[in-house]
Amino acid sequence: MIMIFSCPPGIRPKWSGQKWAGKDRQLNLPSCIIDGTLSRNVRCTKERTDGMEWLEAMKEAVNYMEAHLMENITAEDIAAHINLSPFYFQKGFKIITGMTIGAYLRSRRLYLAALDVLAGNDRIIDLAYKYGYETPESFTKAFSRFHGAAPMQLKKNPDKLQVFQPLHIKITVEGGSNLNYTMEKMDPLPVIGLERIFSFDSAYDEIPSFWNSFKQKYCNKNAPAQVRDCCIGKYGICIEIPGNSREFRYIIAGDYRGGELPEGMTQALLPGCTIAKFRCTGPMPGSLQAVNSRIFNEWLPGNSRYEFASGFNVEMYTMGDTHSYDYSSEIWIPIREKKK
Repeated sequence: MIMIFSCPPGIRPKWSGQKWAGKDRQLNLPSCIIDGTLSRNVRCTKERTDGMEWLEAMKEAVNYMEAHLMENITAEDIAAHINLSPFYFQKGFKIITGMTIGAYLRSRRLYLAALDVLAGNDRIIDLAYKYGYETPESFTKAFSRFHGAAPMQLKKNPDKLQVFQPLHIKITVEGGSNLNYTMEKMDPLPVIGLERIFSFDSAYDEIPSFWNSFKQKYCNKNAPAQVRDCCIGKYGICIEIPGNSREFRYIIAGDYRGGELPEGMTQALLPGCTIAKFRCTGPMPGSLQAVNSRIFNEWLPGNSRYEFASGFNVEMYTMGDTHSYDYSSEIWIPIREKKK
């Protein structure tokens, strides 16, 4: 599944997430280096300087989660361990693995819980608390949803067990076509738009609905003049919330040109910085998804000079037929040179 938080009016992403239940999952990730699978002895240091640091960080993140699986760890804990921003860590993990941090931890725990059920060593109430659930009822509900059977049913019919082994990452050589991007200085950018707070775990389901609500309310002749004058809907902007690793701000936005804010609208100022501006050409959302995937899977791992900077990113949509093969959109990512 590709990390596309945004969804321009009239477009609903069609996710192509992998089905994870089954044997060991192995992800083939593009790079200029061929490596093997995860090692629990990999250590992530504060001074990572080669172009492989991003994928090595993802590997170490999985190692850390496995080592602390029975603890109440958060995305912020994991990001701190590998010295990455929680905002970009969660975006990158989602792009590379196709699932959120919460989904991975939950799936691993429910698989281990099933093994305990089959072993018959613990009561349901004990398993619930062991795997981080507040009540036996909430545990049984999550267990049934994941395995397709309640704990006692699984014991009678072990074939229903959904296997979910630790994630393994395999790096392969890919590429062959250049990403179309430029490095540009962006002045501070004032924007206006409709804002909501989203959870990383539920954003993929909820943001398309947010765009649909925006379209119904504002894409008509009765919309405030500023919606048209400021081209609200031109941008889909994700903004990190400092100190909050579970949620982020999302704004369906346009260029703020001053004046009174329409009711329900908000104004924000994106800081001036250097951005990598990636151009996407083709029908939405596929063209934008493909470029976003290559940014995290190819451009970032193979880049020894730049790293992510400010905690925001922008998707910019142009006017035109979003289903056309020459439709143009862009992804803007703040970057900075790595410290040597």
